Amino acid sequence: MKNILTIGALLLALGLIGFLYQQLSAAQEALKASEQRFNDCQQVTFQLQNKLAGLERERTAQATK
Repeated sequence: MKNILTIGALLLALGLIGFLYQQLSAAQEALKASEQRFNDCQQVTFQLQNKLAGLERERTAQATK
């Protein structure tokens, strides 16, 4: 009886380890995807800021003429 409980506890622990590993892997993939989206957003923001600065320079140059 004692051996059966020990084996059951070990199987339960092994199942829990497998479940937690799967959850960790999924969380890492989600983090990688969100970091990629964040980097893409930063790049687009930078491009839009550069475009806006160029338009403001053009508008200022036309206003001084």
